[in-house]
This record gives sequence, structure tokens and C-alpha cells, in this order.
Amino acid sequence: MTSTSSTARRVWLLAAPALALGLTLAGCSAVATTSSPGSTTSSSTTETTSSATGTTDAMQTAADVLAGDQETHDTSDDAEWDADGATTVALSGAAATVTGDGAAVDGATVVISQPGTYVLSGSYSGQVIVDSDTDGQVRLVLDGVDIDTTAGAAIDVRAADEAVVILADGSTNSLSDASSYADDADANAALYSSADLTLTGSGSLDVTGNGNDGIASSDGLVIQSGALTVTAADDGIRGKDYLVIRGGDITVDAGGDGLKSDNDEDAARGYVLAAAGTVDIVSDDDGIDAATDVVTTGGTLSIVSGGGAGTGDPDGGAKGVSAGVIAVFEGGTIDIDAADDAVNVNAYVHAAGATLTLASGDDGVHADLQLVVSAGEVTVTQAVEGLEGGQITLSGGATSITTSDDGVNVSEPDAGSAELTLIISDGTLLVDAEGDGLDVNQGTLTQTGGTVVVSGPTRNDNGALDVDGGATISGGVLLAAGSSGMALAPSADSDQASVQFTLPSAVSAGTVLTIVDSSGDEVATFTTSKQTQSVVYSGPSLVNGDTYTLTSGGSAGTTVLGGLSERGSAGPSSLATAVAGEQTSSERGGPGGGGGMGGGDRGDDQRP
Repeated sequence: MTSTSSTARRVWLLAAPALALGLTLAGCSAVATTSSPGSTTSSSTTETTSSATGTTDAMQTAADVLAGDQETHDTSDDAEWDADGATTVALSGAAATVTGDGAAVDGATVVISQPGTYVLSGSYSGQVIVDSDTDGQVRLVLDGVDIDTTAGAAIDVRAADEAVVILADGSTNSLSDASSYADDADANAALYSSADLTLTGSGSLDVTGNGNDGIASSDGLVIQSGALTVTAADDGIRGKDYLVIRGGDITVDAGGDGLKSDNDEDAARGYVLAAAGTVDIVSDDDGIDAATDVVTTGGTLSIVSGGGAGTGDPDGGAKGVSAGVIAVFEGGTIDIDAADDAVNVNAYVHAAGATLTLASGDDGVHADLQLVVSAGEVTVTQAVEGLEGGQITLSGGATSITTSDDGVNVSEPDAGSAELTLIISDGTLLVDAEGDGLDVNQGTLTQTGGTVVVSGPTRNDNGALDVDGGATISGGVLLAAGSSGMALAPSADSDQASVQFTLPSAVSAGTVLTIVDSSGDEVATFTTSKQTQSVVYSGPSLVNGDTYTLTSGGSAGTTVLGGLSERGSAGPSSLATAVAGEQTSSERGGPGGGGGMGGGDRGDDQRP
């Protein structure tokens, strides 16, 4: 997608989010085509989705998204500086000594008034203020600096064309600010800049934001390198227009959000990019909060927000990653433990190659509009619902989900109506759900490829498959096991055959079940992980009209996914027989009076 169409799309969403949610999904029959996860063909209906191919705006790559975002200000040589000609500032108590041009001492304040390189060292109880109205970088080299002030920001860049803070090789530095700020204060962080700000160098910096934020810029903020430790009463690190992490070793402990970009008035701004480095965040509110986009292309991110999934309050709203438009996880290793959703985005989520491990007190990944997994690994270790969105597409990667309710849940967004779809074309999906395994409310499930293994509920008011609008399969492998009360299978009219077994009584966890054809050959073997009374299987070797037998007591073969294996051996006990093509499909309702895949008594504690 071109940057022009991307920007136009985001302007539309930012200007009228409620309208966008309604229109984006209501027009799903109009197709915006994409030929692959990395190539989007722009059209006049870029907000719509094809129910046939599953192509969505969520298929945008990191490059697609960043092409529509404001370019960053930093350059690769920002860490370079020359001591020759630099102005030195020696700090001592409430006093300072300046040697060179461009800086002066005013009481307990050092004022830097013009571009240049300034080397600061020593301990100081005053402030360093940058107030330069001349074009050019102001470069602050911190070489063993300890500034602890009660006057406001420790370093306050009030005016500059651009500010660069360089952590000198081998240096240890610290900044600490006032305990409070006036509500209308411009500078409200221990390290504050009203101009574009870059942090770089190989030294270390310990920042304590006593009164509000730790590090903040009202323009763009880029961290290239360095060892940063930030403790803040409110947000840890905030760049209003953008926050970009290119490297470094960063630790954040924040009373508000960990990393934040909050420009919600410009569609090209308000984004967070993590490209490299190591970031460890503990936050009372969101770990990463972006008004528009969150993009990861590398590095390691560890986030604990709101106390985490085990002890935090899910109603407190602390999410791991929150974005207003799109989150693209294209690279990096991301570990999130969130009291609320691990990932929550108002429009689109694309898992496109990163390794995500998510624990959540609510949803693992929530996208109001479209959620796509095309590459990488997504592991939801703990959640109420694993993946949730208006339209969910799995076209690659490896996804594993463990939930106390639905594993995958397709449901209408808060605003607007939708052609709700779950499309699986490639990759692997492993679900262990106490509620519905795959739940598509009012919509359809289409599988054309990939391998899906669902260990569904043990209760009869939920099903391993719960698809209101019908399920069809034309390729890949599907195994869905669970209770029998709402047990259903793909439509008998599907291009690929399916077989459904209902056992006379439930078998226990650890039971080896083998599907055998009429010639006695093993088709597939499944080792149950919980009590099971229904098994649905579809694979390319099945033939409609043929009879198949489900046995127990055999041995598993080579693992395919989860409890599914191949080349196992059949057991001596025959539990059930079934004819492929005679399964209970979503159009007819299932045993137990479900009245369709969405029927039956779900129980008051179940979510749609």
C-alpha cells in the first residue's frame, strides 16, 4: 500500500473512529486485493475485506505502515562527537563552571543558547536548560553527570532545532527532577525536550521522574543506544510524535504507561517503533501505548502491565500493547504479561514474523476490525479469550492458545455491523479452550489449508466448533475434540470430506484415539488432553461415503501438532463408527438440541 493511501486511511479512522468501525466491516463484499502478505494492491475500497481470499488492511507489513508515518529525525552518526572545540561544563553542588562558548551560568542554572557540543560532568543540584533559536544540533555529552534538582526538569530543552544526548563511553549518569509540576507546565519530565530528541552513546543513564514522566519529547524521540533505566511517577518514556527504539538496553518502571506516543491529531504521527535492543517494562497502565501504530521489527520486549495476568485487575484496563490504528509484529521477541488484554488495537493487528508469548487477564490479542497471523509464533499461555476480532485470518505461522473461555472468537466490533469471518489458509493452530474452541458469532469459518487441532470444552454448553454461519473445508487438516452437547463439523457440502464421531461415554485425558479406514489403515491418531466425547476430523485422505472407525488403546506416532500424530497404531477397542459426509454440520444443528453452532445454553458466565 502506498504511503498516500495509508495516510488517507488513518486520517479517516482518526477523524471518525465509530463511523470507521461500522463502514469498514459493513462493506466486506467489495474486495481490496493483496497478492501476498507483503504486497498490497491499492484500490478505492482499501478498508474492505474479501470473504473469498481473506485479504485485509491488517495484511500491511511494517514497511507499509512506516511508509505512511512521519520520517524520523535521527541519523547514523549522531553518536559521533569531537572534544576539540567542545564547550565543557563542570558541575559541582549548586555551582557550575563553563569553559567555551554557547553556555552561561545563571545562579543554579546552566543555560545553553546556541548549537554545538557541550560536555557535562560532575554532580549538580541545579538545572541544565537549552534555549537555542538557531538552526543546528545541540549536542549534550553526559560524561559522569549526576543532576538532582527540585526546580523542575533536570535537563530542560525549551528550544532547539534538534537535541542529541550522548552518553559518553564508559560513563555513568543520572537525572532526577522535582516531585511535582504545575498542571500547565511545558516541561514535566526529568529529561524533557520541546524539540526532536535523540539518545545515543554507549554509557548508562539512570532517570527518575519524580513528578511526572521520566524522558519526554513534545516532538519525536529516538533511542539509538545506551543503557537506560527509567523510573517514573507517570509515563516512562514518551515521544509525542513518535517513539523509536533502535537499540540499547532499556528498563522502565512506570506508574502510567511504559512507552508512549500520544499525538492523536496527525495520522502520520503518534506511533511507536521497536527495531532492536532490549526493553524491559513494568507499568501500572499500558506497557506500550500508541495513538496510531505500534510496529516491531526486531529486538526483545518484555512487558508486565497492571500487575500481570495472575494478580492484576482485568477491569483496570492495563494492556500490554495498545494502538489506535494498527499493530504489526514483524520481528523481535515479545513477552507480555498483562492484567487486561495483552494486545489491544482499535482496528488492525498483523502478527507477521515476531515471536509473541502472551499472558492476559482478558484477551490475548484483540483487534476490533481485523486480526491476521501470517508468520512467526503466537503463543497465548493464559487468557479468557485467545484471539478476538471482527475478522480473523490465519495464513501462516504457528499459533498456540490456552484459554478459560473461547480460544478464537470472531464477534462484531463495538460499533457497526460486520461480515464476520474466520479464514484459515496455512500455518498451524493449536487450541486448548474451556469454552468454545473456534467461535464465529453470526459468521463463517473457511479452511483451505494449514493444520488445526482443537481440544475443546468438557461442558456440554460449549463446543470445540461453534460457527453460526456455517463451516467449510477444502484443504488442510482439522481435528476438533471436546464435549458432545454442541458438537458440530464442517458442512458435508465442503470440497474436503469430514468425519464426526460421538462416543457413547467420555474418555479420559491421555487416551490414544485412532481413526481407521475400512481397510484397517490408520488415518490419524489423537491423544486426548482432557475428557473427550466428540471427535471431528477432516483430512485429504478421507472419502465421502466411506466408513471409518475410532479405536482406543493404540499408540501415538510422529507428532504433527499437539496431540495429533501420524503413523500410529490402532487400539483393540472400537469406540464408534461414522460415515464421512454424514456429519452434523452447522446448517442442521447438532446432538443435544444445539439448534445450530451458536445454539444451546451457553451459561451466564460465557461471553459471546
